[in-house]
Amino acid sequence: MWSNFIVQPDGDDRIGVAGALQGGGLAGIKGGRGQGRRVQKMSDSQEGKIKLAFFVAIIGVTLTVLGMGTEFWVELAQPKNFSGNQTCQMAYYGLWKGCIRTLFVADIDPDRELCGPAELNGVTNCTYFKFFTSGDNAVIFKKTTNKQLNLAAAILALLSLTMMAMGSICIGMSLNKGVPFFLKPASFCFILSGVLVLLSVLIFHQSVLALLSSDDSIPLHYELSWSVACVGSAGGILIFGGCLFILLSLPFSPWEKCFPHKNSVT
Repeated sequence: MWSNFIVQPDGDDRIGVAGALQGGGLAGIKGGRGQGRRVQKMSDSQEGKIKLAFFVAIIGVTLTVLGMGTEFWVELAQPKNFSGNQTCQMAYYGLWKGCIRTLFVADIDPDRELCGPAELNGVTNCTYFKFFTSGDNAVIFKKTTNKQLNLAAAILALLSLTMMAMGSICIGMSLNKGVPFFLKPASFCFILSGVLVLLSVLIFHQSVLALLSSDDSIPLHYELSWSVACVGSAGGILIFGGCLFILLSLPFSPWEKCFPHKNSVT
């Protein structure tokens, strides 16, 4: 009975009908499974746009690292004639350490009432804050810092760096695999990192106000410095870069959706 259905191999080793049908069936099953798992690949144009958006995000990351690594977040200046001698003092600090700078009054612009700026030649004494070791507050010109606010600003800054690293990993995987699947996680990471950076700046500003209100014996004038400008700009750039990744992850072009192209019929 089986000989009616199974065809034995011929002399030239050709496969019989049953083998051909069996092979064809397996190939069809495998082909169906392969089609179900097919992943949409990105085009060269989309890949170029992703690289451009990633370059924008990298600018934000660079500005953030530059601003966080410096101590020129705020400058505190005494009146230049406050001590009544030939020198005056000013202070500047960031997230991690603070510096006291002694300047000569003769080097300061006569029209300037405050001690500074910090770029003048003088004697500088810098120390790292003890918030992260012993938990002690810092004292600057008899004024005491609020360690809770300073720690909150530093922690938010570190969290933002972590989210930037995760977003960069997602973009690297997306470009390596050639699929846009990781664009949405990357956009979330970069937007969240930008928000955290801006929150860190706001909380740091509140910590400066708390420092100034802790003691009134020494008059001080404060001014946010260039590091804050760097970090604030970085937060806006990171949010903008995350929004670009959201647009690139959409299955259609937003511009074509809003302004559909109409072909003229002749």
